[in-house]
Amino acid sequence: MTNDSFYYCTMQTRITELFGIDKPIIQAGMIWCSGWELASAVSNAGGLGLLGSGSMYPKVLIDQIKKCKEATQKPFGVNVPLLYPDIDKHIANIIDLGVAIVFTSAGNPAKYTARLKEAGIKVVHVVSNLKFAQKCQDAGVDAIVAEGFEAGGHNGREETTTMCLVPMLKEKIDIPIIAAGGIGTGSTMAAAFCLGAEAVQVGSRFVATPESSAHDNFKQEVMNAKDGATQLTLKELTPVRLLKNAFYQQIKQAYTEDADLESLQEILGRGRAKKGMFEGNMDEGELEIGQISASINQLKPAAAIVEEMMEGFHKTITNLQTL
Repeated sequence: MTNDSFYYCTMQTRITELFGIDKPIIQAGMIWCSGWELASAVSNAGGLGLLGSGSMYPKVLIDQIKKCKEATQKPFGVNVPLLYPDIDKHIANIIDLGVAIVFTSAGNPAKYTARLKEAGIKVVHVVSNLKFAQKCQDAGVDAIVAEGFEAGGHNGREETTTMCLVPMLKEKIDIPIIAAGGIGTGSTMAAAFCLGAEAVQVGSRFVATPESSAHDNFKQEVMNAKDGATQLTLKELTPVRLLKNAFYQQIKQAYTEDADLESLQEILGRGRAKKGMFEGNMDEGELEIGQISASINQLKPAAAIVEEMMEGFHKTITNLQTL
């Protein structure tokens, strides 16, 4: 830690108070990347780590929750994408195991919110537009993640950037906002706060960490990425931002041939994300990552990323005050 690091150790917002954390940095619960090692490392560093249940069978999630509890005494949570199988089992297991925080996404926020809150769980839902943000508030969620289309993985069809989305929601929504999409440094975190966010959710930057469960080939591919290396595609199915590998080129070629929905689904097949992100097949795999990957060029421990972001955040705010 630097000599000034004590200054950056804590920061209070409605989000830090809601979750009982020191730093308003949430590690996204990414499929095939966010296991107990990463989640516990971020939580131990003062942020909030999330397990990515979207790539876990129920028994795997149970094991991951137990290991995370052994690795940290700090708060952590589980991200539950509602479009994946086994959601009902995941919700039941999360409640039974006493998980305190759940992030939901890719579905109706009202479906599980009441049940989770009855169990004393803090609930956050990920949105990409104002319509769903209002639905979340009406459903009683505790906070929302405003995710711009810069983000990796499954995304909004509207292609609204974080810069536009956060202030738009801030004007209409009373519950706290967590900004996501294109955030991986202290300066981008400061920009999000200037727009009205009270915390940030960071995904792609935490892929390139020793604690990430992603394959080393994928981590290296992320660090090799340049600007323009990703593309939002497959809007007819579920919009997703991918690295432009050989699999992406197949999709691109299919679009030039006016492929129908069935043809696109056939190309996608099953297990593409696992094949690429977890098993390391950089040609045939679905490589989900955000635009911020162009700024990632070094493997760093999760705790170092949290510290650097907090330090960069405070320095940026200080610099703004001197203008």
